[in-house]
Amino acid sequence: MGEGTPGIPTSTRNQVQKISEDRPLDFRYHAAYLAYSKAWDDNSSDEAKVKLNELLSSLKGDDVSYESFYAGLGQFRSERTEFQSRTRIKVQRKKEWRRSEERSARNARHRK
Repeated sequence: MGEGTPGIPTSTRNQVQKISEDRPLDFRYHAAYLAYSKAWDDNSSDEAKVKLNELLSSLKGDDVSYESFYAGLGQFRSERTEFQSRTRIKVQRKKEWRRSEERSARNARHRK
């Protein structure tokens, strides 16, 4: 037995335990728990796991919003999804398109 707390070995007391309370019927909490669980499995640092436990506990106790939870969880996630900016689609009316096509065809005809 370790020193300090009687009846609890030192190795068990220092090891961080994963929170196993999931609520499958509450979709938002269940999705947050799955994100927490994946981040927990991907991190090997005890410090990171303690912070993850604190985040989930505060979410469970309604101390933080889901937005704040995911913002805090972001630093522990291994998958970083970077969204590429979309290229802008040029929009024009059919009449404008016809005019530009006719103009380019006329210019191409006279370039020869």
